[in-house]
Amino acid sequence: MKAYIKPAGYRLTILTILLLFLLSGCSLTRKLKGNQALVRNVAVKGIDKEFAEAAVTYIDKGEQPNNWLNLQFYLAFSKNGKKNIGEPPSILDSNLVEFSRLQIEKFLHNKGYLKAQVTDSVIVKKKKASLFFIAKQGPLFKIRKFQDSIADPKVRALYRANRIRFSHIEPGGRFDTDSLAFDRDEFYLVMKRNGYFDFYRQYISFNYDSTFNSGVVDLKVIIDNPAGKKEHPVYKINNTLITIANSNGRTPGHADTIQVDSQYRFVDFSKRFKPKTVTTYIFQRKGDLFNIDQQTLTTSRLSELNVFKNVPNPTYTKLPDSVNRRLDTKIDIIPLKQMSDRLEGEFLFSGGRYGYNIGNTYTDRNIFKTTASLQIKANWSILFDNGRNSTNSTGIENQDFKVGASLSYPRIISPFNFPILGKYGVPHTTFSSSYQLFYQKGLVTRESFVNSLTYDWAETSRKLHSFTPINIEFSRGTIDPSAYAQLLAYNRYSYIYLIGRTIFTIGSQYTYQQNANKLNTLDNFTYFRGFIDVGGNTLGLLSKLFNAPKDSLGFRKFLGYTFSQYTKLEADVRLYRHLGGEKQIVFRLNPGIGLPYGNSNQLVFEKNFYAGGANDIRAWLPRTLGPGKFNRGAFYGTDTTNRTNLKYLDQFGEIKIVGNIEYRYNVTNNFFGSKLKGATFMDFGNVWRLPGVAGASENPGGQFKLNNLFQSTAMGIGTGFRLDLNFFILRFDAAFKFKDPQFSGGDQWVLVNHFNELFKSGDFKRSYLNSNGESYNFMQLNFGIGLPF
Repeated sequence: MKAYIKPAGYRLTILTILLLFLLSGCSLTRKLKGNQALVRNVAVKGIDKEFAEAAVTYIDKGEQPNNWLNLQFYLAFSKNGKKNIGEPPSILDSNLVEFSRLQIEKFLHNKGYLKAQVTDSVIVKKKKASLFFIAKQGPLFKIRKFQDSIADPKVRALYRANRIRFSHIEPGGRFDTDSLAFDRDEFYLVMKRNGYFDFYRQYISFNYDSTFNSGVVDLKVIIDNPAGKKEHPVYKINNTLITIANSNGRTPGHADTIQVDSQYRFVDFSKRFKPKTVTTYIFQRKGDLFNIDQQTLTTSRLSELNVFKNVPNPTYTKLPDSVNRRLDTKIDIIPLKQMSDRLEGEFLFSGGRYGYNIGNTYTDRNIFKTTASLQIKANWSILFDNGRNSTNSTGIENQDFKVGASLSYPRIISPFNFPILGKYGVPHTTFSSSYQLFYQKGLVTRESFVNSLTYDWAETSRKLHSFTPINIEFSRGTIDPSAYAQLLAYNRYSYIYLIGRTIFTIGSQYTYQQNANKLNTLDNFTYFRGFIDVGGNTLGLLSKLFNAPKDSLGFRKFLGYTFSQYTKLEADVRLYRHLGGEKQIVFRLNPGIGLPYGNSNQLVFEKNFYAGGANDIRAWLPRTLGPGKFNRGAFYGTDTTNRTNLKYLDQFGEIKIVGNIEYRYNVTNNFFGSKLKGATFMDFGNVWRLPGVAGASENPGGQFKLNNLFQSTAMGIGTGFRLDLNFFILRFDAAFKFKDPQFSGGDQWVLVNHFNELFKSGDFKRSYLNSNGESYNFMQLNFGIGLPF
């Protein structure tokens, strides 16, 4: 969802800034009682640099200094704690200080400083407290000798075979109780992966002797047998009962029990599912050792089918057989409602332009009782322009109507026999078809049909693939006669051909993503998305073999229509770096290129690149930037009629380079019950025409040239807020044009040269209005859902 605001939002931004300045002038201690002090500074001294930062986190949260803005929100808007805004002041509390001291001391003991001692010191001035913790670490204890004592010989062999893979405990290494806990958890999982259903962490303990004066520890791991038994029992999977309740979780009436095979029995009270749709994603096979990883994999994949709202871990029953120990499994599932309907709407306004967007999505989650998902989407958007339609302010500037259907199966459907690719995610086969009708007043009406078959699967948890072997597209346009004459007058032949031609193509697409599963984390990682789209080559070969007829421009036809040949490449590379706390910086580079060849001398209209928008270069509206240094006002000159009528021509290119740098941080943890985050960013880039393609000369200054790359690059800067509502994020960004490539030389630095006209009119804005027929807007406000990237 996006909305664009120009001058109407300036006053709101100014009021917000003024409010923050007013808040900054208010005393943070103004609501404290006479015997209270506000903790404004804490420090831990005497600890090795390796652990200094972590030690601070062991200070109780109630004694941690408030974030300035969090506290100001609380003091300004919370009435006696009744409103849930900001965070309450951190009041000095001697009990919490002592608790924090003990926690830091315990932390040091856990890190191998077994004789460490911590003292505290408090300084209070003008109701503001500074809190200091001073540590005397003492010697660092290291492991001198490591032994194991494991009663069960099979468990002992398993431990010794796997220990080298997971253990952090080695002679000569630091004695660290966190490492002991890690080793215990890791070997617990090893046991659970090897049939030891009844194994618990409590069976594992560590004894250590630190009585030596030389700062060393002798360490022994002990793994006990179950009480009264000589060994730990090993279990295998036996039969599995699958029970599916109604959507309300009930199992009323009667349902037939289906014996699927020697392992599975299936009971469906909802009467909506076939057994195979569920058994396909149960990875616990009869006769296999119990394996907790297979259990987790089963519940995860059944949940990912997106037809069940509750898939708990299976329950197990031990069979009364002391020799062949077996487990009967029961899986209880509650389905989602089969059908749902979601209506969405948004309103957008930008200066004299305003409009709305209405969409509806109907979903059937289990069509044909196969957990296949059918989605039917319809979307209708309208844009009005008061500035252009002065005589009829209700006149429609453009309309865009889309309708489509997709049928997605949670498996690979193919004439070839593929193994179940479900280890790292549920694969999907999707058949989709869509129709779009776009109308722009006084310019063009375009229709497009797209039909495709797509396979999606996960190679690993970090590597995702999407392959569309068949993508059939048909599009056609009808140009308004007056616009046709105006474009012809400016020799824009290729643009006429681009938006008005009827074209057909068959192609294939492939997308590869790496680390998409980490996008909502604060880890340090690199995200990569690569996309390739190739079209028309099969048709090109067939048309030559059968000597297909040509149109008036010499391009061959297939089934009576000209077809397109092209290759389109795009990459999205992002570097995420965590800066501590909830601070993060993201670097992004998004280049792309489209190459027409063979039966085409330019790309299909829908295949071109465009710049600007809420997820791109945010200081420009979508499709209003570029190509390159192209200046629309200078191109159309003083012909105000044509300039006005043609001002909505799409600005596109065959080459795109877009980059972003964004610093993200937390503003307040409690803003009307939600988390408020902030961002400061710089966007840069543009689109360019590819030299040699048809129509490249129709955009003066728009061709891609390495020696003019910086001069033709746009830059925008800005800041924004993100309201984190857990299930989605509302985003608001204010972006400013910093460097505008449509101007020349030093005049490109518009924000520096004309800062005094940021919120008012002056010589620069008047000159631009006279040349371009529209006002120049430095600032663009964007609303959206989700992060921009």
